[in-house]
Amino acid sequence: MSPELPGGPPTPRPTLDDGAIDALLHGRNGQPHDLLGHHVGPGGLTITCYRPLARSVRARLDTGAEVDLLHVRDGIWSMTSPDFTSTHDYRLLVTYDDGVEHEQDDPYRFAPTLGEIDRHLINEGRHEQLWTVLGAHRRHYAGPLGDVWGVSFALWAPRARTVHVIGDFNGWDRLSHPMRALGESGVWELFLPGAQAGMNYQFAIRGADDIVRLKSDPMARMTEVAPKQAAIVTESHYAWHDDEWMAQRRSSDPHVGPMSVYEVHVGSWRQGLGYRGLAEHLVNYVRDAGFTHVEFLPVMEHPYVPSWGYHVTGYYAPSSRWGTPDDFRHLVDALHQAGIGVILDWVPGHFATDEWALARFDGQPLYEHPDKRLGWHPEWGSNIFDYGRPEVRNFLVANALYWLEEFHVDGLRVDGVASMLYLDYARNAGEWVPNRHGGRENLEAVALLQETNATAYKRVRGIVTIAEESTSWPGVTKPTDQDGLGFGFKWNMGWMNDSLSYLGQDPIYRSHHHGKLTFSLMYAYTENFVLPISHDEVVHGKGSLLRKSRGSREDQVATLRAFLAYLWGHPGKQLLFMGCEFGQESEWSEGRSLDWWLLDQPLHYRVHNLVKDLNGIYRANPALWELDSHPSGFQWLDADDAAHNTFAWLRFGTGDRADDAAVVACVVNFSGETQEGYRVGLPRGGSWRVVLDTAGYHPGAPSSTGVIVESHPEAWQGQDHTATITVPRLSAVWLIPESPPAAAQAAPDSSQPSAVRSPETAAGPTPDPTADPTADPTADPTAGPAPEATAPASLPDEAQREGQNP
Repeated sequence: MSPELPGGPPTPRPTLDDGAIDALLHGRNGQPHDLLGHHVGPGGLTITCYRPLARSVRARLDTGAEVDLLHVRDGIWSMTSPDFTSTHDYRLLVTYDDGVEHEQDDPYRFAPTLGEIDRHLINEGRHEQLWTVLGAHRRHYAGPLGDVWGVSFALWAPRARTVHVIGDFNGWDRLSHPMRALGESGVWELFLPGAQAGMNYQFAIRGADDIVRLKSDPMARMTEVAPKQAAIVTESHYAWHDDEWMAQRRSSDPHVGPMSVYEVHVGSWRQGLGYRGLAEHLVNYVRDAGFTHVEFLPVMEHPYVPSWGYHVTGYYAPSSRWGTPDDFRHLVDALHQAGIGVILDWVPGHFATDEWALARFDGQPLYEHPDKRLGWHPEWGSNIFDYGRPEVRNFLVANALYWLEEFHVDGLRVDGVASMLYLDYARNAGEWVPNRHGGRENLEAVALLQETNATAYKRVRGIVTIAEESTSWPGVTKPTDQDGLGFGFKWNMGWMNDSLSYLGQDPIYRSHHHGKLTFSLMYAYTENFVLPISHDEVVHGKGSLLRKSRGSREDQVATLRAFLAYLWGHPGKQLLFMGCEFGQESEWSEGRSLDWWLLDQPLHYRVHNLVKDLNGIYRANPALWELDSHPSGFQWLDADDAAHNTFAWLRFGTGDRADDAAVVACVVNFSGETQEGYRVGLPRGGSWRVVLDTAGYHPGAPSSTGVIVESHPEAWQGQDHTATITVPRLSAVWLIPESPPAAAQAAPDSSQPSAVRSPETAAGPTPDPTADPTADPTADPTAGPAPEATAPASLPDEAQREGQNP
């Protein structure tokens, strides 16, 4: 007998499409909302649901009426009533074998969470905030029967036949929640009332080959830690405290300010800390050391730890092995509040092959190029994105913006740019496909990089993008409107290779390789350069930076000190990998912490102190960064003293070189013999202060730091004045005018907002070696006379020794 409405006639048995029911029951219905949910037709209002284990189902309408649903077959329940001629808010009242009536909302009564404009922008590859519409999002809707909270799921899988969302909310049942295809957009969508943050989920995707594959969400903002594979519904509750930093970032230009970058691998700087622990220990350490920026190796989710994050599976998810997305926000926020910028490694050049992630996402190549000659990276054994596909390009451009906007990141260092630019990269003849002009340039990848840079600089003011590009590709840092790639900086890989090759020579043979250290100035101003001593140089049998030179341990440490001064004095921004700042002896391994115990040894402890002083002098002296990318900021004094392995040059800031421009004179002696009575040409007369003498950082060694020398009106090395100094073996000496020009005094950090203000003079105050270095964490760390080294403000290891514990 048909059920009756209260006070009404019997409800007629609904007429449903048997083919749609069969498809639903077999997991093959790509338009479940056509069958399920509520619909108004000639016969009135129809409500249909799928509750396979129910004993009875009723619907309570927003009018207060309650209607019974008939069991049609195989868990399909439905009713049709001519008494209702419009759709209604309703709840399902379902009774199972427990005899209890459960009130449930129906996912299939809701309109799509993506509108036509969103879908159009996705297909055009122009949705700059893609992460706000795809993926999993907590949503709230008000209605006549009360507020509804739930999670909307949306993903792009254009060749899928069906998609089901499965997870903690449905017992991982593969039939309960089929998603609907939104027209021809390739986007699938479903809103699930009652789903909550913290729930795990995946997508069961039936591909064109009719095989169902479980896939993680490409837009997941949090995932399980491998080998687990699920995405996690998450929403941010983080309250930022970096308003001052962000406001100044929007009004500053990092390209013309100081940039001293400390490169960090999150998992091995000190194991076990995670994002929250780093927000205390790393922040204190970096602030004390005086670096302007931290650059993190990729934090995006990756299953294989020894990949260091460069084989990504979750482009929108900070790795859960170190904490939650809000934990990572806390780390960025803490760095900003300490006056430190944050740069992330970003990997658009290739992605991981794990079958549960992006690879063959809808059963066929989707994110990767279908032609193996374009879609497979033979050197790294990974997939290459299909850069010419608009939706894939959108995925990557939006991902860059996501980190800059959602996590307040200040810059992106783009990995493997050279591998993206050339179609024949790591390929033999016959293994690559020429572009439409017959050339080897990957025009689609070029367009992606240009769009990413142009969009990032347009949307997020004050940020910087950096290319790891190892070839002579022209215009890497040239604006996109001038046919450049549009990066802010490029890693100077040629400088790195030449410099480390020179260090590897015995001092007595370095005269034959002198040009390796001067050649970089032949092209120093063709791009805006970063000078990288990165993680790649201290792994895979290459040894530590300390061990790249020859001689005794003391000589190796002395050479390291001289090289660091050479690095900081060379035109370009500098980047130093973690551990190099205190002379890590062993090669880096991602599986263990740095050798922090070395700071107990004076020889290494003073290398750390040197880096701290270099950063202080650097930040205080515009001559060392103001004209990094302009030839007027550099002048050789002597580039040809190969016989003595000695190099001398001047660095200038803006202004009149002979009068008011900030200036630093740099001399580096890489020989095994001290240069007594070394005559150095200077651009102006008067007193000059030795602001740096790296030999003075050897325990017990005398230091000329702080010594005043007088320049005389005698032409030398192309200058009108000269002074005489001593340059010890394997050391560097820097001089600045004793009375610096007004422009160089209290020089602000023009590139980034910073709690660390520049010193009151270009040289900086002479520190009291007996003072507590933690008394003022923003105090100037520039070098003065250095009979004793000062301790780092926060040693990142429990092994702080009595008497050295700051």
